[in-house]
Amino acid sequence: MKDLNLSQRVKNLRNQSGMTQELLAENSGLSLRTIQRIENNETVPRGDSLKRLAIALNTTPDEIIDWKIQEDKGYLILMSLSALGFLFFPILGIIIPLIFWILKKDKLKNVNELGKSILNFEITWSMIYFSYFILLFTGVIGKFMTHISPVSILKIYIPVMILYTYNIVIVVINTIKISRNKKTKYIPAIKFFR
Repeated sequence: MKDLNLSQRVKNLRNQSGMTQELLAENSGLSLRTIQRIENNETVPRGDSLKRLAIALNTTPDEIIDWKIQEDKGYLILMSLSALGFLFFPILGIIIPLIFWILKKDKLKNVNELGKSILNFEITWSMIYFSYFILLFTGVIGKFMTHISPVSILKIYIPVMILYTYNIVIVVINTIKISRNKKTKYIPAIKFFR
């Protein structure tokens, strides 16, 4: 026996997709005999065959091979909420989710994708946040203020309050989406992690 779980996984994915072995063979570009041998546990797909199967079954090679990866919604929620670390210091919004991501990215389902999304968003947010202060302290933004008053100081901090509020709202909305098994969306996000 090579890998009964893998052969069963391919068969289950094929059945869930409503495909026959013939249709899977046609969609993947593999021979019908190869599909039969994989499902009968006579061979294990590797390399190109695995990629073709994954594309035909609308999944990833990792999903096929490592289908016993655990699902832990609690961890996903905690990882999402960890992005609120930026409230204490902006860089913590990156560091804490990064630690959560590194610890479980290959062990829990959806951690890899969610971690990348959170990190891309938090890095982008931090760049915007620090760019604002760079522009402020280099005088680019502050030129319109000729004298310092409580109103002018408030004007300086309004963009900061907006940035913080936006980050909190995005994190909370996406955490709620995770708890309801819905797709998350962290915008804006430059794709540092793909």
